[in-house]
Amino acid sequence: MNIQIFGKSKCFDTKKAERWFKERRIRFQSIDLLRYGMSGGEFDSVLRAVGGIDALIDWNAKSPEIDLMRYMDSAAAKEDKVFDDPRLMKTPVVRNGRQATVGYCPEVWETWE
Repeated sequence: MNIQIFGKSKCFDTKKAERWFKERRIRFQSIDLLRYGMSGGEFDSVLRAVGGIDALIDWNAKSPEIDLMRYMDSAAAKEDKVFDDPRLMKTPVVRNGRQATVGYCPEVWETWE
């Protein structure tokens, strides 16, 4: 397993995900989403794994950009905006090869072992 956790340093769900993997002694790579972001290939892989851009957006965030994105019809425009501003992503984004989850999903991670 090659686990990557993309998260924000002040996100509680990211810390819970890291703790979940540590408790099970599963090695992972932690990546600060705000500092380093995702490469284009990683972003595309995550989009395919989670089922599209709407699953990756943090719709509960209090941000004017999120409010504007609610009315966007173009998925490509949403993808560009989220790729350029990772603060709009729901975290943690956990990758295992071609598989990925968004948010705290231990029930899915258990099937990866």
